[in-house]
Amino acid sequence: MKGARSTMLDMTSMKKLRADCNPDAVEQCLFGIQRQESGALEEFYYRTSASVYGFALSVLKNAQDAEDIMHDFYVVVWSAAGKYCPGGKPMAWVLTITRNLCLQKLREYRKKSDIPQEDWENYIRDNGNMSAEDKMILAECLRNLTDEERRIVLLHTVSGFKHREIAKFLELPLSTVLSKHNRALKKLRKIYGGEQ
Repeated sequence: MKGARSTMLDMTSMKKLRADCNPDAVEQCLFGIQRQESGALEEFYYRTSASVYGFALSVLKNAQDAEDIMHDFYVVVWSAAGKYCPGGKPMAWVLTITRNLCLQKLREYRKKSDIPQEDWENYIRDNGNMSAEDKMILAECLRNLTDEERRIVLLHTVSGFKHREIAKFLELPLSTVLSKHNRALKKLRKIYGGEQ
């Protein structure tokens, strides 16, 4: 049980890592990986892991699967870093690979007819940095968001992406992303504020 907790990124770590997700620095890490420089993959992991994990968790809704996707992602990056186009958007490239790995995982589940139940409650319960009250509030909030709303909120809040970037990445109109984000925030305010 303790081992499972130590491998999961907690919310505090994700917020700290999100701040270090500078596109220029991420791109330099990719160039370092291409040249197989010592420490480049570690630095890349440090700068991107919160975004990769948060996005995978928002798609798969299962903490263990999100961690598996993270592992697979860094293996793919190690072998595919040479395919990154300089001057591109490194975080869009990162999340495109993450999305493709998540979709592949979902296709595997569909073939087995074994789509996992939501694992948000387990993730929240295992997060030792939150008070019991905060855990209850967060679990209730997440249950009341649709998959798309949850994904947009996590991409914006956890991963730090702008609405325009989210719209492009999810292939949705900007107005749709904005309205779904606002709708999700209203739901969260209603739940958190205790309004009926």
